[in-house]
Amino acid sequence: MSSSVPRADGIGACAVRATGVEKSFGSGDSKVSVLRGVDMETRLGELVLLMGPSGCGKTTLISALCGTLNVDAGRIELLGRDLASLGGGERVRFRGQHVGFVFQQFNLIPSLSAIENVSVPCLLTGRSDRDAEERAGHWLEAVGLGNHLDTFPREMSGGQQQRVAIARALVHEPDLLICDEPTAALDTSTGRTVMELLKTVATRPNRSVIIVTHDQRIEGYADRIIEMEDGRIRATHASHREGVARGVHALASPT
Repeated sequence: MSSSVPRADGIGACAVRATGVEKSFGSGDSKVSVLRGVDMETRLGELVLLMGPSGCGKTTLISALCGTLNVDAGRIELLGRDLASLGGGERVRFRGQHVGFVFQQFNLIPSLSAIENVSVPCLLTGRSDRDAEERAGHWLEAVGLGNHLDTFPREMSGGQQQRVAIARALVHEPDLLICDEPTAALDTSTGRTVMELLKTVATRPNRSVIIVTHDQRIEGYADRIIEMEDGRIRATHASHREGVARGVHALASPT
């Protein structure tokens, strides 16, 4: 059964809202506060960068935002649903239907071909093999890998594997796409290609894209930047870009 989600049409509707979110690990003298009263919001139709130094709480925050990590305090609303109101199984189904993930290390299944890897999210949500394969083929075409449907991860470059991962994240048409350091393991040219795909293929009026990164070279692709420091949101501002060209230039520059 599909999770009922209050739909909001058009660019600008709220996709994710966090209010007073706190999370700690450990107890007693070893207790470490990782999230300290986080307030943030993302909207449909925008690509947001969540930036900050290593250890500032970025990965913990996105884990909380998509419901894979319970918080100690505060409220998280995803597509109009309070995550705390969802039971374990319902939360898993909700996430599977409405959230897509792109990981730094690709996380492809080595024994499956590109089209089989991309088909997995559709199969997990109950679609037929034929429908899953058709959707997977469409998205592999969209990311420029139409000639590599039967290629295995070990036969691909890092950039090709990341494009398969992007297709896999989008194949079930999620409302929220979360990317954790998608360019960190890639060279500058390949990183540029990946960011162009995320900007042109992934971003839609009915989808919010959150990219976790500490790579300042990709700021030019963002609509908005949220900066974290020591478990808190330090600043939120529009991208200081003169169009996507600034990001392309930055990624193309020698390191």
